[in-house]
Amino acid sequence: MTYAIIETGGKQIRVEPGRFYDIELLPTEPDEKVTIDSVLLVQHDGAVSIGQPLVTGATVEGTVMRHYRGRKVLVYKMKPKKKTRKKRGHRQEITRLMIDSITLNGEVFVAQGEAEKETPVLDETPAEEVETAAE
Repeated sequence: MTYAIIETGGKQIRVEPGRFYDIELLPTEPDEKVTIDSVLLVQHDGAVSIGQPLVTGATVEGTVMRHYRGRKVLVYKMKPKKKTRKKRGHRQEITRLMIDSITLNGEVFVAQGEAEKETPVLDETPAEEVETAAE
């Protein structure tokens, strides 16, 4: 299993290829490719690469799925005996990001299901033999 720890939006997130994550708003359009260079750690088949602070030659490729707003957070402030009350709400802007691949020193790691889809299995049987077998 391959994963990486990236830093985006002031937060550190553990990401894997083929999964989507909700992160802080990115200034991009939906269905646009994004490359994240701030990779703190990469793990692939037991080999761990730790950066100080970043892993050199490591990037994470992703596709922006959509932008939306998170759940409303209510903040209520009150001072007793003073008739002072404040009620405020906040909704965070969020980007849903699908992680396509993790790259480390030119070696690309993709999700296991995607790797199988990209290499189609070709049937080595010639067309003439197929016709004779059908008869």
